[in-house]
Amino acid sequence: MSALYQTTVSVTGGREGKATSADGKFVQQLSMPKELGGPGGEGTNPEQLFAAGYGACFESALRLVARMQKVSLGQASITATVSLNKGADGGFFLSVELLGKFSDVPPEVANNLMQAAHSVCPYSRATKGNIEVTLKVA
Repeated sequence: MSALYQTTVSVTGGREGKATSADGKFVQQLSMPKELGGPGGEGTNPEQLFAAGYGACFESALRLVARMQKVSLGQASITATVSLNKGADGGFFLSVELLGKFSDVPPEVANNLMQAAHSVCPYSRATKGNIEVTLKVA
């Protein structure tokens, strides 16, 4: 295996701390959401960061498969909703909904593109069998 890109982010203070990338390009204050018993605040949280990363990666995969299938994608976007859930055993787990919005693609084609993107997106591949991911088309 040969890494094409690697990045490092250090976090101090957990969910109410600060995340900083090794190159200094990413510095983000973290805040515990009120829904999780925290004070809220100006910072982001791990679920928002995961949603942003997954959404960006998935849309890139979607555009890749559209090019490979010679489908003109036009205006398209992915909205990633990440949920932090509590299981019956008291443990926590994530689930994700990826909503594709397409201006110029029929729903059947859009669904096929979403499925194809899900098979090549590195986030989808990493979470396969570990996180419930629901694909939807608006």
